[in-house]
Amino acid sequence: MHYRRNYLSGGCYFFTLVTHQRKPILTNEPTINALRQAFKTVQKRHPLRIDAIVILPDHLHCIWTLPEEDHDFSTRWRLFKGMVTKNRQIDTPIWQNRFWEHTLRDESDLHNHTDYIYFNPVKHGYVHQPVAWPYSSFHRDVARGLYPADWGGNPLLPDDIGNE
Repeated sequence: MHYRRNYLSGGCYFFTLVTHQRKPILTNEPTINALRQAFKTVQKRHPLRIDAIVILPDHLHCIWTLPEEDHDFSTRWRLFKGMVTKNRQIDTPIWQNRFWEHTLRDESDLHNHTDYIYFNPVKHGYVHQPVAWPYSSFHRDVARGLYPADWGGNPLLPDDIGNE
């Protein structure tokens, strides 16, 4: 199968990365630490803004905005995945080979995908409200006044959000 990526300088993208064979390893403490370190290192070398993120045991979703002159999210993900694998010092694969990407079209698309990200731990039954999930930028957005702490997600989100 031939994959076509939409590389747009300064683009805003929704991503999904899944662990190899959906192994629930991302939320254990050594992996969380490796994820944090990899994001910091990649951001120093290849700037990006993380607009929203949630890390679940077997996958993560995030929204990135790239600098105006840059479109290369693939290199960032390649470096990130490699750093996490190296920092965890695991011989078995951590990640599925590819990642899923969607170019966000407008503010409404961004808002819907951010809601999807923050509601994802509730959708999967890990917590009853997004504020209870520790591995999410939801807490940052509550502190910024973008979401109320008691926001519970939008159960009326279209089923295809995040699955285009």
